[in-house]
Amino acid sequence: MTMKSNHHAVITENLTKKFGDFTAVDHVNFSIPRGQIFGFLGPNGAGKTTTMRMLLGLLRPTAGTALVLGLDVVQQISQIRRRIGYMSQKFSLYNDLTVNENLNFYGGTYGVRGQKLRERKAYILNMAGLKGRERELTRNLSGGWKQRLALGTAIIHEPDMLFLDEPTAGVDPISRRAFWNLLYELAEKGTTIFVTTHYMDEAEHCQNLAFIQRGKIVAQGSPQEMKLNQMPGDVLEVDCNHPNRAIRVLRDMAVFTEVALYGAQIHVVTPPDTAAEAHRTAIKAALAAAGIQVNTVDSIVPSLEDVFIASVK
Repeated sequence: MTMKSNHHAVITENLTKKFGDFTAVDHVNFSIPRGQIFGFLGPNGAGKTTTMRMLLGLLRPTAGTALVLGLDVVQQISQIRRRIGYMSQKFSLYNDLTVNENLNFYGGTYGVRGQKLRERKAYILNMAGLKGRERELTRNLSGGWKQRLALGTAIIHEPDMLFLDEPTAGVDPISRRAFWNLLYELAEKGTTIFVTTHYMDEAEHCQNLAFIQRGKIVAQGSPQEMKLNQMPGDVLEVDCNHPNRAIRVLRDMAVFTEVALYGAQIHVVTPPDTAAEAHRTAIKAALAAAGIQVNTVDSIVPSLEDVFIASVK
């Protein structure tokens, strides 16, 4: 593992965590090259946060191993913590402190002082758009500003790796986009980023992904690889004049793996190893019989959401 650990920020081998008889993380294997944005996706309770907490050294694995920045998460956690940053969904900020006081506190926690602290604070205030608001109480900041300040406190010591747990939950779309632009900048400068998210548009921006369900990795790869290789059936996009009625008709056929509304269109996932053309004909016939006008039924490249739902199922 030594050679590989020189090029990878994270390597897990059969990483497992049990709580009594319950297995929260079940023999998980993945690796993250240095300088990459890695997305970790799964429904609530799937094992995302438990996996992250083991990598952060907050939970001891029941079995298996994990290296972070070439260091063992059990034996060398104090060395790891000096080189990583962590940002939680709830933003670990002190609302009764000012922006400046929060930065001073976290700088001190990580041993950043003097001229170095002044330089890092200037960078973060500029990055977060908070220049001129240094003396404002953190509780008075908008969600987007709080989010960027929280990111600033997590990177004040210039960590080699950043762990982000649902960092954009509850933040408006414009702030989410601005936040991701900051993550790209950090990754381009060499910071490795491990991020959990529920947003499929954000997952598209990760270089590699892993889907976890009931503690097991059910799919992994780049977004493009997943769309091409991880979808068990074909995806047909149905454009018709009564999509809500059409969904009921298509589900009542009890043939398809998934039938779901995507905007004004319907995505139908066909069973594996069946001919898409036969399903296209059957869909048109069933909807016509129900008095629904069908404009098109086209085979499409699956969306990441299609792949995610199929993998989780």
